[in-house]
Amino acid sequence: MFDRVHARARAKAGRVATAAGAAVLTGGLFTDFLTGPGIAAAAATAGIGLATNIKLWKAPSSAKATAFCVYASPHAGNALLLVGERLVPSGSSGWLLAQATVIAVWTGATWYIRPGRLARELVDEAVLQEIAEATKEAEQKAAEVVVRPVDPNESDAARWWRQEFAGEDGIAPNTVLLDYDRISKECVAVVLGSAQRGTPVPDISKSRLSAHLDVPEEQIEIGPVPGRGAGVRLLVLGPRPEPAESEKTAGGDEEVWKEIAATAMPGVELIEANTYEIRKELT
Repeated sequence: MFDRVHARARAKAGRVATAAGAAVLTGGLFTDFLTGPGIAAAAATAGIGLATNIKLWKAPSSAKATAFCVYASPHAGNALLLVGERLVPSGSSGWLLAQATVIAVWTGATWYIRPGRLARELVDEAVLQEIAEATKEAEQKAAEVVVRPVDPNESDAARWWRQEFAGEDGIAPNTVLLDYDRISKECVAVVLGSAQRGTPVPDISKSRLSAHLDVPEEQIEIGPVPGRGAGVRLLVLGPRPEPAESEKTAGGDEEVWKEIAATAMPGVELIEANTYEIRKELT
């Protein structure tokens, strides 16, 4: 409703301005007094119209300059005709008839074409063209997106990893969960692979993974899988379990043997150590 009222007001203002310009041009045929005020009035009308026409200022860059020129063309033409009336010799009926004809052409063209409305239509067309180009570009990008088929035999863990982490903007994009093993109650080892064969597993941000899983960064380890290439990575989450008591004892035996071998049997290495329980009957 408001837009319709505004459009009618603009149309009436344009009609009034055209009639006023034709009157000034007609008066300028007989007196030079109207030249200066007429040019000032044309410039002021154009400036006010351009300053208050928000649509032209928000026009796409491809059409903004053209729209401004179309809008200001009748004002510029009016000012040029006023200057021409001042320069053309007076007293000749032929020159007077020629000027009157030019004034009539200016008035008719401005009245019929309505440059203000034409400028807005140019802006609307440019906006629609940009929307069409943006839509086409978006459709082309959507068509280029490769949708990775989902394996029907995908495990729940692999599906969880794909949905939570392996998206395009995820923490570990283009990765798949190949296997996992719970080492202890608080520690899990995960084997990750690249979704594309022949490409390495991308770098995974420990800080983002820590924030997502609420696990301290120092309890997250990402490294290679022994005997495998860069297309596979080992992710360990949680504190690693303490070594077994036998492993600690084995380390102690090695240290003790080093001390013995340094004096008694230099150059001999301890390969394996076994512990036997001596039966009572042998003692």
